[in-house]
Amino acid sequence: MEIHEYFSWIDWMVVFGYMALTTVIGHALRGEQATIKDFFLGGKSLPWPAVSGSIIATEISALTFIGVPGMVFALQGDFTYLVWGIGSIMARFIVGFYLVPLYYKKEIFSPYDYMGNQLGERVKRLVTVLFSLGSILGQSVRVLVTAIILQVVTGLDMTTCILVIGAFAVLWTLMGGMRTVIWTDVMQFVVFIVGGLIALFWLINSIGWDQIVTLNSSVTLENGEVVNKFKWFDMTSPFENPMVQYTFWVAIFAMPFQNLAAFGTDQLNAQRMFCCGSESEARKAIVWSSISQVITLLMLMVGAGLFAWYIVNDPTAQEAAMFAKDSNNVFPTWIVTVLPTGLKGLIIAGAFAAAVSSLDSILAALSQTSLSAFYGKKYMEEHGNNPKMLTKSKLLVLGWAVILSTVSILLSFNHSEAGDKDLIGLAFRMVAYVYGALLGILILAVGPWKASASYRGILTGVILSILIAAWALPDVYTLIKASGLMENPEAFFHKPSISFAWFYPINTIVTVVFGLMIPGANTEEGKDY
Repeated sequence: MEIHEYFSWIDWMVVFGYMALTTVIGHALRGEQATIKDFFLGGKSLPWPAVSGSIIATEISALTFIGVPGMVFALQGDFTYLVWGIGSIMARFIVGFYLVPLYYKKEIFSPYDYMGNQLGERVKRLVTVLFSLGSILGQSVRVLVTAIILQVVTGLDMTTCILVIGAFAVLWTLMGGMRTVIWTDVMQFVVFIVGGLIALFWLINSIGWDQIVTLNSSVTLENGEVVNKFKWFDMTSPFENPMVQYTFWVAIFAMPFQNLAAFGTDQLNAQRMFCCGSESEARKAIVWSSISQVITLLMLMVGAGLFAWYIVNDPTAQEAAMFAKDSNNVFPTWIVTVLPTGLKGLIIAGAFAAAVSSLDSILAALSQTSLSAFYGKKYMEEHGNNPKMLTKSKLLVLGWAVILSTVSILLSFNHSEAGDKDLIGLAFRMVAYVYGALLGILILAVGPWKASASYRGILTGVILSILIAAWALPDVYTLIKASGLMENPEAFFHKPSISFAWFYPINTIVTVVFGLMIPGANTEEGKDY
């Protein structure tokens, strides 16, 4: 049998029933949509536990559900990804206790409104462009992950799967704005946890916890090296090996920068905080979202269980070929071929719906920020209640969906042929081009030195930081080789060997330094904006 033939018509009924139920519930909870405040911020009336669950669901998504088990299943995989949680939790507390009070002082829709208030409208437009670029790059990986799941259960080609995901995301976004997005996120959050727990308990019950521990504690690689997959703490110095990603030093020195940018400057997450009714509720939402690390640990355990399962139960030739091509196929394949009918449909439906939920979140965020950047703060304040603005925001949702789906299709070609199989690393690397610059501009906006910052300096720092990342990261070189222009562009451009994680702090510092170094002429607003 082909893998997708294990997915019966009953499972498909469960999938369609779950999607229909989610759609009906989202529509019922959409609330009033008379203004863009209702559409983008849920009327600022959503309870903080729901917002916190939405933040977790967006952060986890199908990327963690599929990518983390695939990471552990890979022969050299282990639990060291978990150490990044240190930097993640540190950043959430900083955002909750420092940035949230700043953001709630004024009626704003995004961090870019705040940066614009502090540094001028041109800076606001600049950070909106950066956010849009980072979102398209980062979210395309999430779409790709979901397409992998859909491809396993349907046998359809990757492009069709991506288009189906995009269509559902547009439907959910237009149906109810952020209120629908958040409540459907909460549903996916629950299904994720239940699905992960079911998988782990099924594995433990089938092959035994002792056998899982034994088979993962001593794995011999082809070079004779013995690996412990339960290893979670790595003290390898960046000076010893700058390419190693999941280490303690990266966790405490690089990942706080990444997470400060993710939760403090990325509208995908920040927009949820603005949906809370007060500063204290927004703080609770972001701080309590730290429990997402528990879900990460759960999926790491599932990955270890899957590794042991396919040692005890030999995969078929077809399965083995799929796993060798891409270890991210292992969990959806196991779900489809091992779990009973109906249950597999529910878990796949939850993963699919969670991915769609993440995608509709970014579509809402892209629509809101681009609308605000185009019309400016003053116009939005005067005409935000105009129904025409709501119509324009929905048209922007459709336009951004087309762009995001197109980039996802292009990324799928790269992934299938010569791209990274580490989807977690790929997602983090995609945002490394812009996160440092976004955080650098935020630092300039919140500090007493904002009067010394200039637009010319900020723009110079942003351009330079993106060029540095493009020089050091592999993506541009992959495109050059794919185009046939050059066989070995890495040697020609003297590409350095350094992990993408270090570009979060490096590019933050570059943006801040150049923003302060290059002077600008003063105006009434105090700057050359």
